[in-house]
Order: sequence, then C-alpha cells, then structure tokens
Amino acid sequence: MARFGIEEEFLLLDEDALVPLAMAAGTRERFTRLRTGGSVTAEYLTSQLETATEPVDDRAEAETQLRHLRGLVGWHAQEQRAIAAATGHPFATTRTSIVSPSPHYDDVAFRLGHLSRDHEVNGLHVHVEIADDEERVRALNRIRGWLPVLLALTGNSPFANGLDTAFASWRSVLIHRLPSSWCPPRFHDLEDYRGRIRQLLDLDAIGETASLSWAVRLSERFPTVEVRVFDAQLEPEDSVLAAVLCRALLLSDDRSLRGDRLDAVDASLWTAARSGMEARIIDPTTGEAADAWAVVDRMRAASTPALQEFGDEDFVTERLERIRSDGTGATRQRRAVAHEGVHGLAALLRAGTPAPITGQDQAPTP
Repeated sequence: MARFGIEEEFLLLDEDALVPLAMAAGTRERFTRLRTGGSVTAEYLTSQLETATEPVDDRAEAETQLRHLRGLVGWHAQEQRAIAAATGHPFATTRTSIVSPSPHYDDVAFRLGHLSRDHEVNGLHVHVEIADDEERVRALNRIRGWLPVLLALTGNSPFANGLDTAFASWRSVLIHRLPSSWCPPRFHDLEDYRGRIRQLLDLDAIGETASLSWAVRLSERFPTVEVRVFDAQLEPEDSVLAAVLCRALLLSDDRSLRGDRLDAVDASLWTAARSGMEARIIDPTTGEAADAWAVVDRMRAASTPALQEFGDEDFVTERLERIRSDGTGATRQRRAVAHEGVHGLAALLRAGTPAPITGQDQAPTP
C-alpha cells in the first residue's frame, strides 16, 4: 500500500480581532523538540506553525495523527489566548508580519520584497510515495488536469482585510504572484523536469528548488509527489479527503485524459479560486468546460479502482456528500460571519484545532 503524509499550516490569530499574532518567546524551541506522532515546526512567518504527519498507510492513521497534532497547536494557541486557525488566509491583518529567522526564509523575503507584507497564506500539502523516479514524473503529469477541481473542493480563504474578497480561495490569488506557481508544464521525463528547474534557478527567479511554488511538484527530500494546490482545511477529515483523492489519482494510470493544456488548467484554477464549487472548469477527460460537480463525478470514476483498492471509496463518497450539503470551507466561513459575525467565525476556526482535554491527551511540556 502506497504511503502518504500530510502537512498542514496554521495561523496564530488574536481571538477577538482575528489578526495574526507572533509566537511567544520560546515556542519555536519547544515545538522543535516534539517528535511524537508527527512534528510541529515554525513556518515562513512568526505567526505561522506547520504540522507534518509521519508516513502513514491509511486514512485512519492519518486522521489520528492530524487530530493529535491539531491538539498540540490548539493547546499552544489557548496558552496565548489565541486561535490556531486552519484557514488559507486570515480574516484581517495588520500587515506587520515578521519573517521567521533562517537563511532560507531570509532569501525568500528578499526576493518577495513588498509581497511579504501580506503573504500570510496557509496551505495543505500532500505527499504520496512513488518509488520510481520516472513514474513520479508520469504521476505528476496525470494529476495536473485534476488540480482545478481539487482546488474547487478545498477553497477556504474567502476573507482579506476584514472584507469578503468574493473569492473562495484568496490564498491562491496571492500564491499566483510568485514566479513559479499554479500548474507546472507537462514534463517529458525526469531530465526535462530538472532542466525546467535549472532554468528558473539560472533566471534567479527562485533561490533554490525548495522555493518552487507549483501546485504539484516532486519532493526534494522524499521519494514522493507533493500536491500543494489546497488551502488549509477547517477540519482534519477535509484534509484526509484531499490526501486520499491525491493518492488515488496519482496511482491511477488513466490514459483517457484529454484536456490538460497549461493555459486551460491555469484558467480553470482561476475560476476555481474565484467561485469554488460553483465554477466552470476544464474537464480533463474531455477538454471541454463543465460544472465543477460534473468534473467531481468524472474524477471519482477515474479514481474508483484505486479508492476501492485502498478502502477509501465509502469515505470519499460520504465526505463529498458533506461538501454538497454543508459547502466548502469558504462557504462555511461566510455562513459563520453572516449568522454571528466575527465571533461566529472565531468559533468555527477554534473548533478545528481544539486543545486536548486533560487526561485524554498530553500537552507538550517546556
């Protein structure tokens, strides 16, 4: 069974104003020592945390680790009278974010310049293990056409500067400003993939391969394909849904794909970021525009053999029906604000990273 791993990013937010807060002194060192059921580390900004599961075989193990890790960041946020928010972008911002000190992040901040001031973005990254180098490139090519529908299902950043952006994924709009973002080109083989990256390095568009912002790329550290198209998700089950769909699509040798031209995929990523599951996007099995839910049905059909092999078909069906009835994260955020204002949104975000209950889980110790 192909293993996979999940990385989730969180923003530490003031519990009243929902603006980003820097981590308290000593927090980075405290989390660096945590190595149980995954890890918690600092991210690009001092207001951000990232969690990473260990490699897992199935969704039950993944969900267990995600809940544990979310409990740790929830405990930390509670200690600071804050919320560890699993959202792609904060509701509001002071535009005074501080970059976490490290040579890599210093280089990124230098290259981004003024963009760093509002680059407060949280993503969900899914790694799927594929041992063969060339097969990883083929798998990357296969999933390119499905990126828009995956984004449509997981848009979870509708607000910026205290306003509704009218986008389902404002994070995706901010990411698109980077020099290597959204859909990568189709690659002939591994050497072609490496050559494209060398060109970006030669252009000085990126400082190192780790700065690639493509929505899917090959990991430099692990024998995995890393899918990065997703906003951070409100609930761990939403993250697991994204992960098992990625695994099934990457491992499905579907030769029926017809529509994955770069311009069409990028245009579809824009409409998915704008309108979520109400978007029209390119159906990669026909090359024609279709409603997002129709493309979901095609995606399920293409991935069904792999979903059945891994025992994930019923789970995927149930979670997709949940999204049909309750909406994506962006829809749920908007509904919370419409019904109860900022306090309603705070409650929704807090529910995604509940602090552990004493006696049931153990908080990290200094």
